[in-house]
Amino acid sequence: MSLEQLSKFVEDGESDSARELAETLLVNGANPIEMIEMLTRTMAHVGELFAKLDIFLPEIMMAGDALGGVVKVLGPYLEKAGGRQCKGKVVIGVVKGDLHEIGKNIVKLLLETSGFVVKDLGYDVDPLTFVKEAETMGADFIASSSLMTTTMPRQKEIIEILKDKGIRDKFKVVIGGAPTSQLWADKIGADLYCYDAKSAPERMVSILETSH
Repeated sequence: MSLEQLSKFVEDGESDSARELAETLLVNGANPIEMIEMLTRTMAHVGELFAKLDIFLPEIMMAGDALGGVVKVLGPYLEKAGGRQCKGKVVIGVVKGDLHEIGKNIVKLLLETSGFVVKDLGYDVDPLTFVKEAETMGADFIASSSLMTTTMPRQKEIIEILKDKGIRDKFKVVIGGAPTSQLWADKIGADLYCYDAKSAPERMVSILETSH
């Protein structure tokens, strides 16, 4: 049994098989960081299949559940492998009016495995909720995803609320999602634009380092 088989189990949403195989591989000395990297590619592939309508929402949800089970198994091994010190706190969610969270879920997974503490607000999240949750958590980052041009203005609203409350400087605002761009980030005054899931953790670490 191999990493490829694990990838297949996750893609097919076979939660129990995926979890059992992950445990077996880890006990036999598989590298947990390599496993996470492979699973990230798997979920990106699942996302592409969904975008092309080759699969539908139930399949995505099942793959996500299978992935979640494997990540739980991986947790203790990752801590041993990478020494999981807290790199920062993140509030993450998909903006109001937007219901697609596969990309956000992948970013959350990557951030957690990179040593961030993440509070996931889910999807269809009001701009004010992002701000309130960030204040409650004492977050370093407010990360919002928008997958439709019609919901992009919600990302701007988050920044406007922070300014109105006089706390804009307390948080790094990160945006992402298919229709967003560096141009949009500059226009609304976001601190960071992440063009894909795997760039997010390292870019967020570097922005924290430069600001301290």
